[in-house]
Amino acid sequence: MTDSTPNDPSQNIPPMDFSTLILSIASSCMVSLGMMPSENNNEEPPVDLPTAKQFIDILGVLEEKTKNNLSKEETTLLEKLLYDLRLTFVDREEKPQSPIITPESTIITP
Repeated sequence: MTDSTPNDPSQNIPPMDFSTLILSIASSCMVSLGMMPSENNNEEPPVDLPTAKQFIDILGVLEEKTKNNLSKEETTLLEKLLYDLRLTFVDREEKPQSPIITPESTIITP
């Protein structure tokens, strides 16, 4: 057993459940889509479409494999996340606004 202090950051971690899992994956996808601010606020975050597509596909597999096995709230959350991420993916694919990372790891600027 470990001692923890009142300011211990590990005490602030929410319990792992399905919603936390899909929100974590969706957050990673948002980073890949350039939706999160970069460390250097003067630059637009890069867009990594292949990685974003993989995260979206993972969420799609989870949606398919858990069909009729989730609460109404979990189903709604997953559906809305997938809709928003897919829409953003298509938007970024059609009109890139920031540097794009290709499968060859070459940065292409629009």
